[in-house]
Parts: sequence; structure tokens; C-alpha cells
Amino acid sequence: MKISLLTEDSIRLEATPGPMTIEAAAADQQYSPFHMLASSLAYCTFSVLHSWAENKELSPDGLSVGVSWQFAEKPHRVGAMQITFAWPGLPADRLEQAKRVAALCTVHKTLEHSPTMTIEAAT
Repeated sequence: MKISLLTEDSIRLEATPGPMTIEAAAADQQYSPFHMLASSLAYCTFSVLHSWAENKELSPDGLSVGVSWQFAEKPHRVGAMQITFAWPGLPADRLEQAKRVAALCTVHKTLEHSPTMTIEAAT
């Protein structure tokens, strides 16, 4: 797998041989916590689509997932995220089904239904 940092607010995940890598267009571009959040969403989405493809005997060749986001003003946080996928071999009559499958990603569901959060100091 390869995660490409496209901009400060977008990434792309695609299948490549070997270990997972993270690549940036410039040496000074940092892999931020926001890139990490988007990467988890992209990886989860890719995984459910890939699994579905294997189950339906569809070729997942060329499947890639992109995630971009925008910030909300107050409080400063990610306010919106967009998931896009490219899948050159996906039959046109399977597109809507693939979109529904992509939404089954557990990270997607977690972000849709915010978890309860607590902060404690370790003693």
C-alpha cells in the first residue's frame, strides 16, 4: 500500500507491492495528525471495497481511495471530509452498490457517530 500526501488537506491510498509507504511531493511536507485520520479512513474504505470485490468475484485492480477535508472554524477541527474512489475495472452497474459498501467502513461509521471521549492523567 502507498499513501500519497497530495496537499495539506488531501491524501490518496493505492495498492502497491511491498510494505506500506507514505510519500510526499516535497521533503518538507509533514505527515500530520489530519493526514493520519484521513489515512485510517482511506485504508478502511479500501479494505471493505477490496473484500467486497473478492466476494463478488470482481477485480480490484486499479482501486484507489482519496480523502480530503476542510476545517471548521470553532472549535478548530475537521468539519467535513470527502471520500472518493477510482476503480477503472468496476462495472458501471455496480457503482451505486460500491458506494453503499464503502460507507460500511467502521472508521466511517465511527466518524458519523462520534464516540464518547474522556481524558485522564496517568498516575
